[in-house]
Amino acid sequence: MRKIIASIDIGSNSLKLIIGEYIKNKMNILAVSELACDGIRYGFVTDQDLAIEALKEVFKKAEDMIGLPIKKVIVSVPSKDASFEISEGKTTISNEEHTIRSIDIIRAMQAATYNHIKEEEELACILPINFKINDEEIVANPLNKEAETLRVKTVLAMVPKKNVYPIIEALDKIGVEVIDISLTSLGDYHCLKNKYMDENVGVMINMGKDTTTISVFNKGILLNTAVIELGGKNIDNDLAYVYNVTKEVAKNIKEELALAHNRQANPANQLAVTNKEGETIHVDQYEVSSIAMSRLDEILKMAKKQINLLTKKEIHYIMITGGVTEMPDFSLLVEENFGSSAKIASVLTLGARNNKYSTAVGLIRYYENKMRLRNKEFSIFNLEEQELLSGNGHKMNFSENSILGKLFGYFFDN
Repeated sequence: MRKIIASIDIGSNSLKLIIGEYIKNKMNILAVSELACDGIRYGFVTDQDLAIEALKEVFKKAEDMIGLPIKKVIVSVPSKDASFEISEGKTTISNEEHTIRSIDIIRAMQAATYNHIKEEEELACILPINFKINDEEIVANPLNKEAETLRVKTVLAMVPKKNVYPIIEALDKIGVEVIDISLTSLGDYHCLKNKYMDENVGVMINMGKDTTTISVFNKGILLNTAVIELGGKNIDNDLAYVYNVTKEVAKNIKEELALAHNRQANPANQLAVTNKEGETIHVDQYEVSSIAMSRLDEILKMAKKQINLLTKKEIHYIMITGGVTEMPDFSLLVEENFGSSAKIASVLTLGARNNKYSTAVGLIRYYENKMRLRNKEFSIFNLEEQELLSGNGHKMNFSENSILGKLFGYFFDN
């Protein structure tokens, strides 16, 4: 069975859809589709009609690439006002062989959620910290081990329902079934993680167009997160104000001239633009870069402050990702603010080699890891569709009222 998984990153004001296939534990990108959306702001649906039209278009682009309709997807949800809680669940191993099976792991994780989800919240993800066999032996993966009881220690990540339901409803209206939801920072981590990150405490920073998300991880477990409502778009606004130009012209100035740091900027490198008064003005790289640098420096300093508020643990690494990090000379600014402990991400997955895709790529890897824990394989396409890899698929809308019910229904019972 081919393992093909689709994820959609609901960005600060854009949609990024990726379809990936796992072959010999390596992910290959089959399609990437991206679209700006005026119906989304800070990752939230602000105008459902506009969001639905954008979703239709972004899915159509990807479907045209692979020749199949995409009817199942993993979705990122905003981290704003997320809460985290450590919980434990326990189950008795009742099969005759007293061997831990996937269903036993699932039951233990289900037990960890009981009476922990408030009415106004949804469960975004359950993150197993460790499993304990017979209340004695601690293991990372208990599958197929002999036991009388299984206990799991987890982190429950919860978000307000408003973070989840509008995008779920919009996808449902275009006939796309949500098979899982997750926080963007988990996608970033699973896209970029390495052994060192899995063994230490560190921070993921995602600098997007409208927002910057700061997340603390301990040995791969998400502990806390915060969102700053500033991003690359604020540079456009600053340039538009300084030069009295439209935001579209400001964006072009940024893309044509701006460096993230003015150290290597050349004043002789200039661009002629028309301001709102109809006058032709010349802007130079040094001044433009200084404006961009000032805003980026502000965001990084705010992120640094948030790290100190989120955790008192010693930080061993800081990984910075998101589309803004692709700006030339961004590393100079990062080094000034964080020193050598901070690194700029580098998404190397062929077909999605840009840091703006780290969340979408990582969500696929995150979900594949979840399936591996279940000892099951998964594909958004059935065997017939996989054989065709072209033509029409079948419409499969979900009808669960509760996202938690959907997760435990689809993820746990299939």
